[in-house]
Order: sequence, then structure tokens, then C-alpha cells
Amino acid sequence: MAESPSPIKFGIIGCADIARKVSRAIILSGNSTLYAVGSRTTEKAARFAKENGFPEWAKVYGSYEAVLEDPEVDAVYVPLPTSLHIKWAVVAAQKKKHLLLEKPVALNVGEFDVILEACESNGVQIMDATMWMHHPRAAKMKEFLLDSSHLFGQLKSVHSCFTFAATKDFLENDIRVKPDLDALGVLGDAGWYCVRSILWAADFTLPKSVLALRGTIFNSAGVIIACSASLQWEDGKTATFHCSFLANLTMDLTAVGTNGTLHLHDFVIPFEEKKASFATSVKSGFTELVTGWDPKPSEHTVMTDLPQEALMVREFSRLVGSIKFGGAKPEKKWPALSRKTQLVLDAVKTSIERGYETVEITG
Repeated sequence: MAESPSPIKFGIIGCADIARKVSRAIILSGNSTLYAVGSRTTEKAARFAKENGFPEWAKVYGSYEAVLEDPEVDAVYVPLPTSLHIKWAVVAAQKKKHLLLEKPVALNVGEFDVILEACESNGVQIMDATMWMHHPRAAKMKEFLLDSSHLFGQLKSVHSCFTFAATKDFLENDIRVKPDLDALGVLGDAGWYCVRSILWAADFTLPKSVLALRGTIFNSAGVIIACSASLQWEDGKTATFHCSFLANLTMDLTAVGTNGTLHLHDFVIPFEEKKASFATSVKSGFTELVTGWDPKPSEHTVMTDLPQEALMVREFSRLVGSIKFGGAKPEKKWPALSRKTQLVLDAVKTSIERGYETVEITG
């Protein structure tokens, strides 16, 4: 599809740390521009704009409303606490602003459905900010999983882990540990990535049931800061994940098929910005004396000129441009993936709340 005749003008509402990374991504994307930023004070918005590469002519506002009222803003990036998503995402959609929404997209699927209805009725595109899916490595890995020569075979299990050792200040003050701001805690943060990676490997077929594993850790305010769960499909596929704010940085993903296995150790954020690797093994066995593998796993490296977050912004802006300049309809794929991810998160949370009962998933 041809590039938009002019760049998509982004407004950012909220000056969270992650907005620094996305501001850079907008600059690098090539088809979007930083047009406005809004915060609770003009001073904070002005400081953010100055520190994050906004052009001198960019608009600086002392409220979120002002960004959404600006008729020149095409799209907004929303890095606000999850508890505020339903309010501001709905208002943005009503103002005909396309939405790049941080994850988790909502506190539960009921809230997200309200956001979706607002987007659909106002003809705006919505995409969540799960950056790793836009790295070219993801497409290469999917080729292996779906290879027509059946190198991988039938998916049997997926295992995902995302942990990082949060600082004392984080565990006391970050919005992700506050029940009134991000009540899903680590499940909504690191757990979102784990669930998305599992669904991605399973070609986004929802599991039949979810069971949270015992051992969930809560902080003093009752917010989850470490948890695990298992997922079960009707055809016998299984998956497990673990997420935590209390363990060393780990971003592992393993997908096991009848003939092959996929491994990677940096699935959320690659070790290096311009290249990313993954390992595959096909019909591996032992050597004659069982002293090694034959054949050995092979490593594959994928290069990229742009970081994955810039590729995400580029794709989102392409979709927005096709709507604005080409009369296209919003792409339904991305909100559908967001909703499925949120459904599984909800099921895990419910399982924990019910004393680790199995929870059936209904779409």
C-alpha cells in the first residue's frame, strides 16, 4: 500500500516512562510525527516534549482533554494507568482519534468491550502496544511453526516466562503495584506478554480452560506481584507461564511440536536493537552413545533497520493513513487479539480469586 500523503499526527496523553520509548519510535517510524503532548500540568508536558525530541512547533497542553480536542491530532498514544483506560480511550474514540493503547488494555474484558464499541461506532483504529509482535523475527518464527514441509509438526505445548527483579522503590511506588491504578499488577504487565506469546504460538485459538497455579504472591495492598498458570486446549495442547516482579530478568519462550522445537530467550525485548535470534531443532535425537544431540539445534538471526517499537508505530500509522486518506475500514485483527489476551488474563485472575479453581473460557 502506498505511503500516506502526509505523516500521521500523534498526540500523547500522559508522560509515563514508556512514553519516552514510544516518542522515539514515532520519530523513527517515517510515517508519523509528534504533534502534541498533554499532562496534568503544562510544565510537565513542556518538560517531556523538550526531553523527548518533540519539534519546536509541537503543541503542549496541561490536560488530556486539550489533546483530544485538537482537530489536527489524528491518533493518540495512551500510556495511562490501566484504571484510566476506559475513560480516556472512550473519549478519544468519540473525538475520532485513533488509539494506540498500552497494555493491559483494560482491567477486564467488560471494560475493553466498552472501548471497542466506542472505536467501532466512531470508525477509529485501535491497536495495543505489544511491540515484539512487530519485529520481523516474529514473522520468521511463525514461518517455522507453520512450515508447509511440517518441520515443526503439530503444536503440543508452550512455555513462557517473563520476570524482572523490581527495585524497592518500584515495589513501593510504581503504578503497577497500586490497586487503584493498575490492579492487575504483574499479571497485567509481564503476564500480558506471556499470555500473548502463548496465544501467538497457538495461532490465537483460545484455550478451553485456565488454572492458576498455587503460590501467587501479593503485596501488602493485595496486588499480584508473582503468579503462574496453566492453559488447556480441547485438542490436548497445554501451556504454562510464570510472571514476577521478584526474580532476575528472564524473557523465555518455548514452543514444542511433534517434530520440532522453537526457543528464544528475549522474546519481549531483544538483547540487541537491530538484530534478534531464535533457535530451532527438528527431529532431534541422541548420538549413538547418548553423549550429545543429533542434529543439534540451529540458530537463526533476523536483522532490522528499525526497532520493533518503531515498526509497531509504522504499521499502526499505515492503518490510520489508509482510513484517513484512502477511505479504508479499521483493521479488526488487532482489537481481536487484544480481546483474546484480556480474556485469558481475566480467567487467570478469576482462578486465583476462587482458590485456584479451573476456569472455563468462553469467547
